[in-house]
Amino acid sequence: MSIKASLSLLYAKFVCNKIAKWSNNPIVSQEKVFTTLIKQGGNTEFGKDHNFQMITDYESFKKNVPVKDYEDLKPYIEKIKAGQENILWPGLPNYFSKTSGTTSGAKYIPNTVESLNEQIKAAKNAILCYINETKKTDFVNGKMIFLQGSPELDNSLKVPVGRLSGIVAHHVPSYLQKNRLPSYETNCIDDWETKISAIIKETVNEKMTLISGIPPWVQMYFDKLIETTGKRNIAEIFPEFSLFIYGGVNFEPYRAKFESTIGKHIDSIETYPASEGFIAFQDSQKEEGLLLNINAGIFFEFIPADEYFDENPSRISLKDVELNKNYALILNTNAGLWGYSIGDTVKFVSLNPYRIVVSGRIKHFTSAFGEHVIGEEVDYALQKATEELKIEVKEYHVAPQVNPPEGGIAYHEWFVEFTTEGVDLKNIANKIDTLLQGKNSYYKDLRIGDMLSTLKITPLKPNAFNDYMKSIGKLGGQNKLPRLSNDRKIADELTPFKI
Repeated sequence: MSIKASLSLLYAKFVCNKIAKWSNNPIVSQEKVFTTLIKQGGNTEFGKDHNFQMITDYESFKKNVPVKDYEDLKPYIEKIKAGQENILWPGLPNYFSKTSGTTSGAKYIPNTVESLNEQIKAAKNAILCYINETKKTDFVNGKMIFLQGSPELDNSLKVPVGRLSGIVAHHVPSYLQKNRLPSYETNCIDDWETKISAIIKETVNEKMTLISGIPPWVQMYFDKLIETTGKRNIAEIFPEFSLFIYGGVNFEPYRAKFESTIGKHIDSIETYPASEGFIAFQDSQKEEGLLLNINAGIFFEFIPADEYFDENPSRISLKDVELNKNYALILNTNAGLWGYSIGDTVKFVSLNPYRIVVSGRIKHFTSAFGEHVIGEEVDYALQKATEELKIEVKEYHVAPQVNPPEGGIAYHEWFVEFTTEGVDLKNIANKIDTLLQGKNSYYKDLRIGDMLSTLKITPLKPNAFNDYMKSIGKLGGQNKLPRLSNDRKIADELTPFKI
């Protein structure tokens, strides 16, 4: 074992002991975070507007700080963009993370030195937890690929603007820089296909042991690697590749295709970073879910997902959450986000310690008929059906078909890009439909009552989803395709890609 590997084991044990202390005292940890945030936010414009001086506990906080989305915070953000200080957080943020919005257009999420330090610490903690539990350290001596957005910054505002992954690249610890790929110059390439080709040139002959990125874009990198080298799989190209780190989407629908492409099973670590904060990370290869990052400058709130659109929904802190119940996630952060609805839904799979799974997006659902089918349910149904039928799927999108052009009863239309040839579409549609009924009682009632017919699968051409994302200027980086819609906007745009 190398000196670096030996030291990593000792350091991992030290850090994991610290993690155990705060994760075993979750309510105390959150109360400390809450107190610190309120104190630091008290003299900001937002704090004065919302009577922070009157806030003594969580109940008084809820009375003074309503739940907000980006549109609600936008007037404050615009002042920060103009260079005004002490608006949401003391001083000016160090950066804005620019993300793709919907109704708001581009969103500018503030990142402070405090929040960025926690982003980097959480990513490091995820790897150290893996080392401490598995005692596997060989990967630390190899090269590591991080597929990410460009680190180039826009300095036209008073605060530099970039993509979160690109911003974080400026703050990677020096001890990782030697092993890190691709180069800064390659990371700055905007066009994703050109960037992938450059990454392949830099990495194909290296000793790659760890790869990190959003699964569909890593899959694209793998496919082009195999095409370039003529090898059968990734294991032949990178025989020492042993650890995959990912986040952003549910990996399970990709796993079968992914491991088939690699040619062997590899360990993986799931993380839950967002521009708004590093929310959770996988701390165990044995336990389900991600450890909620409760000691990292974020005070968490939760709204039951089925109440989210009510006039006066319940709003609770960590101590009142329940197992296996979907919650909309609300954040208060050391970057100055207050009562901020991030748009994700999570479900607790453990309360000791607090571990979550991401169950979907609060606005990404299909409920044209009152069925309210969510991401967790369609991911589950597709995964189980494809496993049983030994079918591989690259990507998919689900939308309601309210007025079928062929006439008849309405249905859910699934646009699916298969990597397995000769799929019996009717058989897999029936399998998915049955599994979905088992997960969602509303959907089952509509099916039994003949308000919905069996879902229909529309197969798409190879690389259809990549081609679609390219057509809308969102190929690669941190961009993700919504898997569920309550309208047919994306469905109609996928029409040219049908087989």
